Amino acid sequence: MTIREKGYLHWDGELKERRLPWWPITWLGIRLAFKRRYFKFILFSALGPAFIFLVGIYISERIEDFRYLIKGEGRILEVNPAYFNTFLSNNFMLFMTVMILLVSGAGLIADDLKHNSLQLYFARPLRKSDYLIGKANVIVFFLLLITLVPGLIFILFKLLFAGSFQFLATYPWLPFSVIGYSLFASGFFCSYALLLSSLSKNRRYVSILIVAIYFFSDILFQFFFENLKKNPAYALFSLRANMQQVAAWFFKLKPAYAVPWYWSFLILLAIGVAAATVLNRKVRGVEVAR
Repeated sequence: MTIREKGYLHWDGELKERRLPWWPITWLGIRLAFKRRYFKFILFSALGPAFIFLVGIYISERIEDFRYLIKGEGRILEVNPAYFNTFLSNNFMLFMTVMILLVSGAGLIADDLKHNSLQLYFARPLRKSDYLIGKANVIVFFLLLITLVPGLIFILFKLLFAGSFQFLATYPWLPFSVIGYSLFASGFFCSYALLLSSLSKNRRYVSILIVAIYFFSDILFQFFFENLKKNPAYALFSLRANMQQVAAWFFKLKPAYAVPWYWSFLILLAIGVAAATVLNRKVRGVEVAR
């Protein structure tokens, strides 16, 4: 009987890098989000206001057909930068953004820490930046879906309903405002969710933190504002108020609170920088030698 020696064969193949090594992580995260309980309902609820605002744009261009809805003189509504600002940064939209983070973003890193999956990720030709980009793009995908996509559709349908380019001629910078704010909001909330997700191995605990910090910051602002001389600077305590202050600047509007918008921007930026620092330390692994 022939005795064969068992051993490992040397692999002589060529290691090829993907152009988008983070894409499988993003695609898996998106698919898992849709499988989560109540996520489809939350996403549909977040998109609900878009249909209402789209109807408003149609009514604004067919005002004579809806004259019976107007009480007294004046127009029923006007589509302008304030209209887009209201849609993108109203309290309900920001709340639904947090709900999407709750379902789709809470476990992105927490689950990997719980199951010690980081070493499996980095056992492949994957860099730390690829891992973080893959995770971040899961959140960015859903947030742009409820902000950027409706905002650009509004502009397109406004032009179609009006039958002219007068709207863009009046506000040529508006598409850039929609894009700029959508990217900024997505970037901030993405860093916010990933920061909290990296602090615990428990998805439920992270979910509580995402909601609690958002609401507690607003409660803190309301408490100080109502009890201590109503100083508008207390708005800087609130994540919601800070987002609305920055949104007002993007759309060239007067901020809701008498505080320079760049203070709010710097606070949100500082949170993003803190998130990047923490993520860089928490996400560790052994990369494949090339």
